[in-house]
Amino acid sequence: MTTNAATQTKFRAEAAAFLAAELSGPFADLRHLNDHAQAIERRRAWEARLMQAGWGAVGWPRAYGGRAAGIMEQVAFAEEYARAGGPSRIGHIGVELLAPTLMAYGSEAQCRQFLPGIADGSVIWCQGYSEPNAGSDLAAVRTKARLEDGQWVIDGQKIWTSMGAFADWIFVLVRTEPGSVGRQGLSFLLAPMQQAKIIVRPIRQATGDSEFCEVFFDGAVTEAANIVGKQGEGWAIAMALLGFERGVSTLAQQMQFLNELDAVIGIAKANGRARDALIRQRIAKAHAGLRIMRMSAMRMLDGDQDGALSGAAYTYKLFWSHWHRDLGELAMDVMGADAFKMDAAGHFHPLTRMHLMSRADTIYAGTSQIQRNIIAERALGLPREVRG
Repeated sequence: MTTNAATQTKFRAEAAAFLAAELSGPFADLRHLNDHAQAIERRRAWEARLMQAGWGAVGWPRAYGGRAAGIMEQVAFAEEYARAGGPSRIGHIGVELLAPTLMAYGSEAQCRQFLPGIADGSVIWCQGYSEPNAGSDLAAVRTKARLEDGQWVIDGQKIWTSMGAFADWIFVLVRTEPGSVGRQGLSFLLAPMQQAKIIVRPIRQATGDSEFCEVFFDGAVTEAANIVGKQGEGWAIAMALLGFERGVSTLAQQMQFLNELDAVIGIAKANGRARDALIRQRIAKAHAGLRIMRMSAMRMLDGDQDGALSGAAYTYKLFWSHWHRDLGELAMDVMGADAFKMDAAGHFHPLTRMHLMSRADTIYAGTSQIQRNIIAERALGLPREVRG
């Protein structure tokens, strides 16, 4: 949907007004809450409120409960959401990743079944991609599934599963063709998490929280119809989903980064470290990097939103992950010894938590080394190195 500047301005103002009212009123306790493991039921209520007011999935077609908002309006909402201090959305994986994938590659029946619960926050999703001993090689999938009596039976293990401890459903990349290797023979299944044959074990992180989990499938089942696309098309669909990950939601991520940078600047001014020329130089560099990220994100959004990766998208993860890691180090240097203080509940300062979490930014979703290989091979078309 194409809109003029006046309509976009009105849309942004409506979004800002709604968010300001809700996040200073009934949902004030959720402002700036970015830990997925906290206040689960309150966050479900927040997702339901967003949907009720028409802000839960603004870019979706109206038939599925969205506003059919254009790209610039989606950008506006993402920016206003972060500017208002909206909590990180526990429905993000469903709203921003699975939903557009289902709309592009799923059946109409799957859309009717799964999209309403995603939109109103009543059904939380997690992602079953990474596996132990596979490193960043997503194609090294060993989790298997077979059709048996009208159901897929799944055996294997996934790891680093965000929100796995409380998710209702999981989309999982599995090997459905015995003897296949690499990208061949993979399928993309949707499976309910609440069953005895799925065991979830939280992984304790450096922050003290357990946002990530191990997920074990020991004969877990899902209906035969819960395959997206055809058997053997899993790799293509999994890659398309990752393409959607670098869509409009990147703008919300950047606004969160801006909030973190502003917090660092505020502390530097308060404790006098802003007088340090090197600290000022690092802050200026962080600000410039954030502007570069915005321009890169706008380039990614200037095209079809079909999950295909553009040249800008290939480089984006490498850039932001290193930028964010550097921001975490800057935050620690600005806070000094105060960074190690805990509150009465035993929690670190939010910027300390950010620093600890940012250490993984250059590892998850493909290490920086893997990202550089992807850029070389897929974006630049360079030949793969052959050793022998």
